[in-house]
Amino acid sequence: MGVSLKDIAERAGVSLATVSNVVNGYRPVGEHTRQRVQKAIDELGYSPNLSARHLRRGRTGLIALAIPELNNPYFAELAEIAIREAAGHGYTLVMENTAADREVELQLLEGSRRHIIDGLIFSPVRIGREEVLARTADSPLVLIGEGVYDVPHDHIAIDNVAASHAAIAHLVAIGRRRIAFIGAAPSGDRQSANLRMRGYREALAAADLPFRPRLVAHTDEFGRLDGMRAMRALLALPEPPDAVFAYNDLTAIGALRALAEAGRRVPDDVALVGIDDIEEGRFSTPTLTTIAPDKEEIGRLAVRRLVARIEGTEVAAPLTVQTPFRLIRRESTRTPGT
Repeated sequence: MGVSLKDIAERAGVSLATVSNVVNGYRPVGEHTRQRVQKAIDELGYSPNLSARHLRRGRTGLIALAIPELNNPYFAELAEIAIREAAGHGYTLVMENTAADREVELQLLEGSRRHIIDGLIFSPVRIGREEVLARTADSPLVLIGEGVYDVPHDHIAIDNVAASHAAIAHLVAIGRRRIAFIGAAPSGDRQSANLRMRGYREALAAADLPFRPRLVAHTDEFGRLDGMRAMRALLALPEPPDAVFAYNDLTAIGALRALAEAGRRVPDDVALVGIDDIEEGRFSTPTLTTIAPDKEEIGRLAVRRLVARIEGTEVAAPLTVQTPFRLIRRESTRTPGT
């Protein structure tokens, strides 16, 4: 027979109402009393029925994380963090892969997909401010990534312009002057690509280097194959680059493959920087210099903000939070004497 709240109350020497308040978090309970109740819970091995608790509050206990690329290691690592954080708050996190499809993103925004959820953490690609402002679903929403600004929802992202600027400044500091960018969006509707392109151009100007349109490689997507094809095209130029800033680590790893095939040495002939700090870049040959966003902070903060909105403990105005990033220098930019 399972342990009941009454059993806990008797063991702790408190009222049933006090135990209920501790277990369900309804009201503040004195620290000494809370510790007594928690000790009784631990001794008796009580495990709360989270599903029943959520149902009593009119909730499902499910939150969703909607991402554009389930097979992208960056999002896989972020999802692992979010799943762990959600579980710590008593919620189950379900995954939605939008494949950067506008219709799927709109369906998720309006809550018309297959899951009945209490809230949504969303990394949109094809929709923007107008679509979010037109949202009629009333479940809490936390945005991550780029592309939507000035909306009544919490938004968590890195400063992509500053991150790009840091990457280019590093390449300039090691003596590179023909710096290419792989990952410009041909349609212009990928805000993260637009912001990273902006940072690239601003950093070139700050270093008194000319902007050379031929050194900008547009890609339809942002995977390894895209990076490899883009790097091949750049190497075919009459004056190929001596450094490359890639939209993300995946395109950078594809570029590494093309450079190896062409017999170009990295970083001696071409230095290379990506963004995301995915695990693959720590084991590539050479290892990849990258701009590392604080994925732990992004995942934890997104879940905490969403849970606070769901449970009504957060009543302040929505926040736009820019989480930190750092440059991690590895072999792809490390030359003798630098």
